[in-house]
Amino acid sequence: MRPAVNVAILWLLFAGMHIGLASRRIRNPLVERLGPLGFSMLFSAVAAVTFPPFMHYYATVRFEGAAGLDVGRFAPLRYLGIGVITAGVTLIVSSLWRFPASTLALVGPRRFEPRGMERITRHPFFVGVALMGLAHVALSTHLVGTVAFGGLAFLTIAGALHQDRKLLANVGAPYADYLRQTSLVPFAAIATGRQHIVWHELPWRGLAVGLALAFALRSVHDSIMSHGGAWVIGVVLGGAALATVQLLAHRRRQAVTDPGLARSAPK
Repeated sequence: MRPAVNVAILWLLFAGMHIGLASRRIRNPLVERLGPLGFSMLFSAVAAVTFPPFMHYYATVRFEGAAGLDVGRFAPLRYLGIGVITAGVTLIVSSLWRFPASTLALVGPRRFEPRGMERITRHPFFVGVALMGLAHVALSTHLVGTVAFGGLAFLTIAGALHQDRKLLANVGAPYADYLRQTSLVPFAAIATGRQHIVWHELPWRGLAVGLALAFALRSVHDSIMSHGGAWVIGVVLGGAALATVQLLAHRRRQAVTDPGLARSAPK
């Protein structure tokens, strides 16, 4: 049990800092002092400090301690889990193919009209990570994996719901309309007739790259967590740095093309 308990403690440190910084009581004064971009950079810096110890420790003890659910020992459930992980990776990559709408919503104004992947789920990145986490919860052969990936899934789902509440409070009616037209659960809005797929809006190249990446990751699955999780840590931190660069570039372009709109970014 000790590895699972230690992973839970490190996850609480990582997730607690995320949740704490995102709370209105802490976030609003920091945004007033640092500005939206400054706060985003602080948020990323805190994640860069707290995520590596969590992932490194998990990588070093992932085969230790009590047994997990290990549903992968049943072939149909193993293939179902692999399919869910593939869908999650594809959603993540497709959401990042163009400058992410969810990132944009955090720091700058936008028109809340469902487009592309948002017609399927309004939070493709968060949902993709959650799907990967939930599948690994079921497939993990040890309890430490169940705890690590369960925490990751919980954090992303909570993050999506928190972002919805925050934008609803900041934006009001336009975002309320957006919520009514979309769903967090993939295809739920389409199934209930509130939304439909517009095929030409979908990021087909991003979907293809995501699918190819999922198969590539499957082929090297046993070595993904090697070297103390260095590959995973590097990709996550590198991705966060790239997103920050995209964010800064977008804000510069926004300030040039429409200074008034840039100043009206919701906090």
